[in-house]
Amino acid sequence: MGTSGVGKSTFTSSLARGLGCPFLELDSVFHQADWVPLALDSFRAQVADFAAGERWVIDGNYSKVRDIVWARADTVVWLDLPRRVVMRRLVWRTLRRVAGRAELWNGNRERWRNVFTWDRNESVISWGWHSYGSNRVRYAAAMADPANGHLRFVRLTSAGAVRRFLRGAGVAEAAR
Repeated sequence: MGTSGVGKSTFTSSLARGLGCPFLELDSVFHQADWVPLALDSFRAQVADFAAGERWVIDGNYSKVRDIVWARADTVVWLDLPRRVVMRRLVWRTLRRVAGRAELWNGNRERWRNVFTWDRNESVISWGWHSYGSNRVRYAAAMADPANGHLRFVRLTSAGAVRRFLRGAGVAEAAR
């Protein structure tokens, strides 16, 4: 888990590859064509089906399915990098995606107009900025919540800590 742009998808795909297990990016399930959200019951069913597997890595912060994911998880990794790092990554990632017309999920692409608005429902940059602080409060509370006592929480607060964690999990490219 972590705020938008922190590097969750890069981290989790590397981790899953290193562990030799399947990987699911929740955004790829939730955001259907034309950014239409998948119906909640279908979203929950697809996530539950994936999480029923013996080993997996799931990337995302969706409270709508957290109960399903965390009930089956043994470890939750929180990428909690400084806001300046997250925002730099988020801005550059967004600009690369827009300029390169990169397809994200189900035919969706980020648009130039979304780069230049401060509406958090339209701009992932604005969303990342506005949700950073509240996400940190929410994730810290989740770590302290006794209801999550069955989970091992790992909070990584620097790029170096992320690389060390991945190396410790046997992910070779973490050394780069």
